[in-house]
Amino acid sequence: MPHPIRLLFVLHDHQPVGNFEGVFEQAYQDSYRPFLDVIEPYANFKLALHTSGPLMEWLDAHHPEYVDRLAALAAAGRLEIIGGAYFEPILPMIPSRDRIGQIRAYREFLQRRFGTPIRGAWIAERVWEQSLTADLAAAGVEYIILDDSHFKSAGLTEDQLWGYYLTEDDGRLLRVFSGSERLRYTIPFAAPNDSIDYLRGIAERQPGAVAVFADDGEKFGCWPDTKKPVYQDGWLRQFFDLAQANADWLHWTTPSETIDHVLPLGKVYIPEGSYREMTEWVLPPEQLLAYEAARAELKQHPQWNGISRFVHGGTWRNFLVKYPEINEMYSRMMMVSRRLHDALENAASVVPPPHVSLNGRSALSRDELLHDARTEMYRAQCNCAYWHGAFGGVYLPHLRHAIYQHLIAAENLLDRAAGQHASWVEAVSDDLNFDDRPEVELSNDRCLALLSPSRGGQLYELDVRAICHNLLATLSRRPEAYHRRVLAGPGAAGGSVIDANTPVKFKQQGLERHLQYDSYLRKSLLDHFYDDEISPEALEHNEAQERGDFLQGPYEARLRRNPDRVQVQLSRAGNAWGIPLKITKGLTLHAGSSTLEIAYVLEGLPADRTFHFSVEFNFAGMPAGADDRYFHNGDHQRLGQLGSRLSLSDAATLNLVDEWLGLDVGLAFNRPTNLWTYPIETVSQSEGGFELVHQAVCLQPHWHIQPDAKGRWTVVMQLKLDTSLAEQRQAAAAEPTIALHS
Repeated sequence: MPHPIRLLFVLHDHQPVGNFEGVFEQAYQDSYRPFLDVIEPYANFKLALHTSGPLMEWLDAHHPEYVDRLAALAAAGRLEIIGGAYFEPILPMIPSRDRIGQIRAYREFLQRRFGTPIRGAWIAERVWEQSLTADLAAAGVEYIILDDSHFKSAGLTEDQLWGYYLTEDDGRLLRVFSGSERLRYTIPFAAPNDSIDYLRGIAERQPGAVAVFADDGEKFGCWPDTKKPVYQDGWLRQFFDLAQANADWLHWTTPSETIDHVLPLGKVYIPEGSYREMTEWVLPPEQLLAYEAARAELKQHPQWNGISRFVHGGTWRNFLVKYPEINEMYSRMMMVSRRLHDALENAASVVPPPHVSLNGRSALSRDELLHDARTEMYRAQCNCAYWHGAFGGVYLPHLRHAIYQHLIAAENLLDRAAGQHASWVEAVSDDLNFDDRPEVELSNDRCLALLSPSRGGQLYELDVRAICHNLLATLSRRPEAYHRRVLAGPGAAGGSVIDANTPVKFKQQGLERHLQYDSYLRKSLLDHFYDDEISPEALEHNEAQERGDFLQGPYEARLRRNPDRVQVQLSRAGNAWGIPLKITKGLTLHAGSSTLEIAYVLEGLPADRTFHFSVEFNFAGMPAGADDRYFHNGDHQRLGQLGSRLSLSDAATLNLVDEWLGLDVGLAFNRPTNLWTYPIETVSQSEGGFELVHQAVCLQPHWHIQPDAKGRWTVVMQLKLDTSLAEQRQAAAAEPTIALHS
């Protein structure tokens, strides 16, 4: 008989902030509930479960009976509840204060709900840096679980991983378990006896070993093509029956029981990293293709098993470089985190605003507002929109918009906590996105605009405060390594996150025709010069030749401030078709206004020719393909759904309406204007296959300009953000009676 060993069976269940309600419910019905139905009768089995904060809150609100069942198992000693950072952030991405705060907040929630100590923490996506150790220990964490690849990159061999180790930082200790990659791939994708036989081999070689399976709970029914084999065909029950038949040597236990009764194997310092696939996804496309080719070749080498642990890709933080849009979210999150930290530090020195009652109920105190702002900011740190691979959600607009929704909500609460109730306006210049160059922030009580003078004077964020929506949460079209599989078409191998030999799945036909790539970020106030005969199709496919150097060239910025309005003036001396000329564009914002005034002046234009000039706008979060999302001409005459390809002549206005959001975005011109519109769509990979995703609506006013006698040409535009529909709904839902008390 094999020697007895311990098995830690650890599940991680997660749904991201901002995911659709139906996705939560489907995951519950397909995975979370049926797994519990199967495991409950096996009274001798113990397991551990980490449920992320967003999912736990949803479960407690929508299926409290499920959470009660978990609590009963925990009370019986059969289930250990594992904590972690509340809203599942990538820990190295957020400040130390937020790491500790999120972990402590979630532990308090879980201990209240389950009545059991919370000793461990799940590390989101197993993204690790050694300096996390001190923060985890300071937050009260006793143990974590990483992948065996983390330990192997530190120089440990397979036979040295059947237990747990101590690690240290700044004199603080933490226990670290090693999750088995082999078990991650056999459970539940190989025959049940394959995993049992593998564990039996460990028991024969390593008396007293501790084996760890730690992976996503969604693989049991929620991942594509898993529900039938796991539940209908009985894989999970067969696996548990086999484990029960071998209970004389295979002992199911929990991490806390293990650290209480088993000594650590030693001490180790773990290099930064994540699971192997994550380190590959972060590589630039051309480097990832080279890496995959080299890895495939090296696998044929007789010494591969000895060197494979040292072959890995990049570091998670480079997602902020690979996708500048991720860096924009990250930088914005850091802005809010710093502002919240300063507000909490200065709380004692600020006089609170007048006490307000709504319908006889007390309004939130300053401390309560700051608490709610912190919760909103924590939600905005949820990891899924900050990376991309077979999983990860930067390509999913609803996840990006959820991040900005919570960031803007946090800032609104911070404004209230600071006593900002009247109309106000301000302008700031600082390095806001960590590129060592100044950006500009114009903000008032209605909206916020962020501009980058160094990148073509572009407008890269536009927040509508009333509905907590960033109209510029766009995503550009760019090459991805997996696009080669799209080009290979349906039936080609390599499309599954489970098996590289599984044929590619296409959610739509003809995706290869949508593989268009942008050479710049799809933001707003982008300045183009085109040939006269250019077509909108060429623009949509990014085939138009840029005839000027203004699109991504640096502009000089000057701020002007008055008590009731602020303005940024951006200017650049450049050229078009080699002809020197100057562009000056100004953006003006008034206190209490939802309208941005945009003025352009072009100077130095020769009198003997015309110039084809265009200013590009992109608007995100207003999806195509729905009748309640449409263009109109300013007189509410509909011109088609958003995403329609329009070509208008001599227009005075064009509006984009999203009735679901309650938003009407209007662009008006002081001179006759030609307009092109077209959708920005990406082809991306998810666990379900390849799909076409609408990312933004592109709107390009353009003119064949002729200068005046002084070589000048001007246009004035008004960008109006009308949220009256949304605010009417909010007022109807609230209908408050407001009374002030000193």
